[in-house]
Amino acid sequence: MNAKSGWTLATYISASRILLTIPVGWLLFEGGTQGRLWAVVIIIIGVGTDFLDGYLARRMHQVSDLGKILDPLADKIAVGALALFLVVLEEIPLWFVAAVVVRDALIVVGGLYIRRKKKIVAQSNMLGKITVNVIALLLVIATLGLPSLEIVESVLLWVSAGLMILSLGVYAKRLSVGRTA
Repeated sequence: MNAKSGWTLATYISASRILLTIPVGWLLFEGGTQGRLWAVVIIIIGVGTDFLDGYLARRMHQVSDLGKILDPLADKIAVGALALFLVVLEEIPLWFVAAVVVRDALIVVGGLYIRRKKKIVAQSNMLGKITVNVIALLLVIATLGLPSLEIVESVLLWVSAGLMILSLGVYAKRLSVGRTA
């Protein structure tokens, strides 16, 4: 694997997170109750890859520009796909998915702007990572579809909406002052 080209073990792991959306979607729509449980297992594996890819990139000294782009892009694709699946299944509201998609699109556009203007790749920040993990927890609970978790799901929905607003503000501030880390 060539760290210079950007394709490293860590970037392959990031790319695998995108591919995991395929069996998750199939299980949600075709797998019944047991399929939902298996979908949650795959989602948890996907969350694990999010931690693993960054750890390996740093540990193996293979941090690359491709990895800095692919890791958050894989998060956005996986979260967006799962959220859309759950909207179709009427487990979460459409406005929430629209907020996730708009926030992520703004972050991607801002990152591309910084890359074009300053020739550097902006990295994720801690609040953004926390936001994605709270959204992931919400999506896992919604995937389970258990009536006993409806209150927890509702609280997580509003907490993640607030975190999306805060993290978008942090990204916007970074963009306005041109900081990347």
